[in-house]
Amino acid sequence: MSRIEELNKVLTELSGSSSDVEACAVVSEDGLMMASALPQGVEEARVAAMSAAMLSMGARTASELNRGTIEQLFLKGDQGFVVMMQAGEHGVLVGLARKDAKLGLLFLDMGRAAEQAAAILS
Repeated sequence: MSRIEELNKVLTELSGSSSDVEACAVVSEDGLMMASALPQGVEEARVAAMSAAMLSMGARTASELNRGTIEQLFLKGDQGFVVMMQAGEHGVLVGLARKDAKLGLLFLDMGRAAEQAAAILS
């Protein structure tokens, strides 16, 4: 199985294990889409580019404010959540969740998926 197929399997399992996850993807920190489970009509390139921009800004903010290395970014909007977690040295797991998501379970499921993606990318 290729890396992309393995990453897609991880994303499929994440989407299947949590009804709160509406979409997910693994992107590189420089904004390239590696694998995705996004709904129809969502532009992969746009998700990847915005994720990379948020990750870059979050990493710089954490550094400037002496918070160490970034592990996770969390965005809450009135329509739901965007959660990003490091997936290895150069990968990021991006998850879009419903507005009534159970965050503890979401973080647990995404954390497991991020570890699996990191292992595939290493």
